Amino acid sequence: MKEGVIGSNRKVKVLHVITRLILGGAQQNTMITASRLDSQLFDVTLVSGPQTGPEGTIFGEVQRRGVRLRIMKELVREINPLKDLQALARLYWLIRTGGFDIVHTHSSKAGILGRLAAWLARVPVIVHTVHGWGFHDQMWAPQRWLFIRLERWAASISDKLIVVSDVTKDKGLREKIGTPKQFVTIYSGIEPKESNCPAFDPAKKRRELGIPPDSPLIGTVGRLSPQKAPDDLLAAARKVIHAIPEAKFLIVGDGPLRKQVEQSIRAMGFCESILLTGIRDDVPELMTLFDVFVLASRWEGLPRVIPQAMAAGKPVVCTNVDGNSEAVTDGVNGFVVPPRDPEALCNAILTLLRNPSLIKTMGLEGRKRAAIFCASVMVEAIEVLYQTLCFEKLGRVVAWRRS
Repeated sequence: MKEGVIGSNRKVKVLHVITRLILGGAQQNTMITASRLDSQLFDVTLVSGPQTGPEGTIFGEVQRRGVRLRIMKELVREINPLKDLQALARLYWLIRTGGFDIVHTHSSKAGILGRLAAWLARVPVIVHTVHGWGFHDQMWAPQRWLFIRLERWAASISDKLIVVSDVTKDKGLREKIGTPKQFVTIYSGIEPKESNCPAFDPAKKRRELGIPPDSPLIGTVGRLSPQKAPDDLLAAARKVIHAIPEAKFLIVGDGPLRKQVEQSIRAMGFCESILLTGIRDDVPELMTLFDVFVLASRWEGLPRVIPQAMAAGKPVVCTNVDGNSEAVTDGVNGFVVPPRDPEALCNAILTLLRNPSLIKTMGLEGRKRAAIFCASVMVEAIEVLYQTLCFEKLGRVVAWRRS
């Protein structure tokens, strides 16, 4: 039951805009939000560009969930003045003619173009989710300067900026993006199926992967890109395997650095010790096999894969970048180490492998903490935000409580 709608009975029309629907955390966050918003209250449309990549795509799953999806061919990830102007014009026309009450954007390119189009179309409510800032310290300085200026301007026409970690908010404020009142932290939520798996035979799965039953298994799941620093992970893996020769690493995912990663593994002579699986549809099962989950990122928002590993009861070794430390408390449910430090990654992994009781204890602590990273909690928080903004900007009370 829900409290009654006061005022207009028309559903609130919401447009979500994202650049790509690849297999990634920001995209899954957006898909879950668009598909799970209360359909009795919100009429949701999702716009995405057409690009995919080696990481895989979630177009099919978005459609299976019944989300109204529009593909805008002009919306591309790369800077392209002609296509960007075309995308802006098409977004403006769609928003203007669609009568949307809320435009909610995701990712850097869609965040700029979508908010500009919404502002030009005089949409009452403009929201942007910062899954991770589009700028970072490794960027070319003039490019970083430009991205920060664009984010400052876009924030000035936004009603709210959702961030997936408090550290992300602090980083934005340090760069004078937005105001404290504009920011709201809503952790990216995972669904039960992302961490739970049906009954299966772990020994059989290990045999399928070529992993001996007694080999310690360190795993990671993510895009093979500079952000995830696979070179740092491989350097740490080399040290771990030298210390514990029977240890195995499982790298799940794909991306632009796949060939480079494959070449590095061959060059190290570790093809039997470091296994690269590519994209898999059995990630929850694979996580069940891990003894330790590791993430070597150089920058992040707050990656959803960390709560997934925590929900699976795995201790996490991750780098101290952005929101990672909000999920992993160093020494409690894992270890947080400096980025670009394979030696520290190695030492943390070895500490766990040499202390099985610590693996169990940290895994249990992680499972407890994972409860705050829940899809239903995330979506309900977004609904409350929408409701508040509708009351402030439209004078409408939509619905205020679920029971």
